Amino acid sequence: MRRYDNKVALVTGAAGGLGAAMCLRLAQEGAHVVALDVDAGRLDATCRTLSVQGVVLDPLVLDVTDAAAFGRTVDDVVERWGRLDLAVNNAGIGGDLQPLADYPLEAWDRVMRVNVSSVFYGLRAQLPHMVRQGHGAIVNIASIMGTVAMRSIAPYVASKHAVVGLTKGAALDHGHQGVRVNAVGPSFVRTGFTAAALPDDGTWRTLAGQHALSDTATPADIAAAVAFLGSDDARFITGQLYLVDGGYTAA
Repeated sequence: MRRYDNKVALVTGAAGGLGAAMCLRLAQEGAHVVALDVDAGRLDATCRTLSVQGVVLDPLVLDVTDAAAFGRTVDDVVERWGRLDLAVNNAGIGGDLQPLADYPLEAWDRVMRVNVSSVFYGLRAQLPHMVRQGHGAIVNIASIMGTVAMRSIAPYVASKHAVVGLTKGAALDHGHQGVRVNAVGPSFVRTGFTAAALPDDGTWRTLAGQHALSDTATPADIAAAVAFLGSDDARFITGQLYLVDGGYTAA
């Protein structure tokens, strides 16, 4: 099923494992995908990798913490392609692993810039175009940490709670104008980034055992949720945190 034929989607953090999976899924469903990332080299590598699968992306380098650049980029996308049907604000970082009392101020500032301010900048740039169109969908990538917490990552937890709050506020502000805004909350997903942080297979087996489904998510699982929420199949869903957590938060 190609739910995105003749539609334009943009994805931030497109060079990472989750972002690449989202680009692949949306393109396979017919979207013209604008792939945004701060790392030009990794973005180019992602585009080349996906091209082997027959997917052609429109890559643009963007630092999502630069509000003015974010605005210009979204304006350019709409000017070039005439529309913006789906925006996925996926870029984010994990931050340091430290108890809160020891957390460095500069690390806190970076987590907030990348994980929270960038989502605000994205919404602020994307919403006016969708409001003018009278339709559009935005999916912000939050986390299970938007509802629960873990030790030593309090700033990350705070940032993902903030993403959920931005999502709900934007949905209430602009739903009557035809724009839907939702968030996806992944649990533990084994990507290149997380595998480097948690390289031990035993750790991943332990994490899998903490999920009702006795497994951890794949990037494709998260991409499927994004593709659903951005599509007309989810036409009556807005302001929600859509957990893709294998039952992790059910207990």
